[in-house]
Amino acid sequence: MILHTELVEKRNDYRLFIRFNNGVSGEIDLAGELWGEMFEPLKDPANFATARQDNAMGTVVWDNGADLAPEFLLELLNKQAA
Repeated sequence: MILHTELVEKRNDYRLFIRFNNGVSGEIDLAGELWGEMFEPLKDPANFATARQDNAMGTVVWDNGADLAPEFLLELLNKQAA
């Protein structure tokens, strides 16, 4: 099975609630991940708020073209839940 996200919901600050196609879901804090050319602009709350589910890509995307691999998101969710 290829991992992908099924649902992305914006939460407070730099948090997203994400549901994966393997049944795992939870809230992820991305505040520490917003570095680099594509992600620095997302430190602006208005830009971060453009986060949405992209069904074609199967992951979260932002209006500036940034996206994160679902595998990375699941790993981060598991790390933050520990």
